[in-house]
Amino acid sequence: MLRIHFTDADLVRTRVAAGPDPLWEICTSLHRFQTRHGRWAYADWYRTARDRLHADHFTRTLRTLLLPLVPRAAYFPDFLTPPEASEGLDSGLEAILATPPRRVLDEVRVLGRGGGAPAWAPRLAEPDIRKELVQAMRTYYDTIIAPHSDRALARIEAERSARARAVLDHGNEGILRDLGPCLRWRRPVLHTVYPEDRDLYLNGRGLRLVPSHFSWGNPVSFAEPTLEPVLIYSLNHEPHHSTLPGDLGSGAPLGILLGRTRATVLRAVANGATTGELARVAGVSSSSASQHATTLRDNGLIVSSRHASSVLHTLTPLGAALLRGSTRAPRACGPSRRS
Repeated sequence: MLRIHFTDADLVRTRVAAGPDPLWEICTSLHRFQTRHGRWAYADWYRTARDRLHADHFTRTLRTLLLPLVPRAAYFPDFLTPPEASEGLDSGLEAILATPPRRVLDEVRVLGRGGGAPAWAPRLAEPDIRKELVQAMRTYYDTIIAPHSDRALARIEAERSARARAVLDHGNEGILRDLGPCLRWRRPVLHTVYPEDRDLYLNGRGLRLVPSHFSWGNPVSFAEPTLEPVLIYSLNHEPHHSTLPGDLGSGAPLGILLGRTRATVLRAVANGATTGELARVAGVSSSSASQHATTLRDNGLIVSSRHASSVLHTLTPLGAALLRGSTRAPRACGPSRRS
């Protein structure tokens, strides 16, 4: 069990990541290759990833370089997921290259004590070896993670909308409510299932919550308590609702897909809306609003996620693009004149 202790100042400083953290997504996706738990939620991705790895002759690099450094265990080196990655993949990889050799060696030793680091791991203190690692991580990201970035971003934006609503409904503490089955908020402590028994005192630093598309099961945090407090947690994967096709999916003509009521529902989803709110905006029953939402979701235009007793709907990038494309410039109030 991990117990994260908050003060009032910590609650004010707690925030949710603006988007997927590329290095955490690399590490959590590497865990998906090491277990069958939750495989159903990633079935399409898993098949595609295996095919791409074989086609690009990357399988050996995956098995001998990346997987041994990121075991699905209680620990993997903190330097592989620097906070600079919140600014993008390039910034994160540059931070890995800039990690002091002494820190690299210390964390490799911890990895060795926890279950066995590869024999070559201490050489990561050498700049040239770390460059090889960074290049492998970049190739892996471009091949395995980037093709699914729209799906991940859509789900994380839905989670951010849910967190924002929770704060509006419950105050600052709302951001920590209903984060998932592995997390429980009992003021002033956030309890989470964890591979080891730990207490983390924030001491006014706040907490950066990072929802992860590829994370499954218990949340993850830095092992070193002096680093920026961060908690990586799994999004709530729902069967049959986790795919985001590259087109409208059903093949139905746009005019059939977006009748007047359904178009109203789609516009209402733009800022995030529950099923009840969709019903009120569209002037239909809750069951009808749910049916319209299901059609839009099945066609890749929205994503739906359950939070407590409500289902929150948000746009996917495809749905947002469709709304932008349907927007027409407003007419001028009168004829233009030239002096």
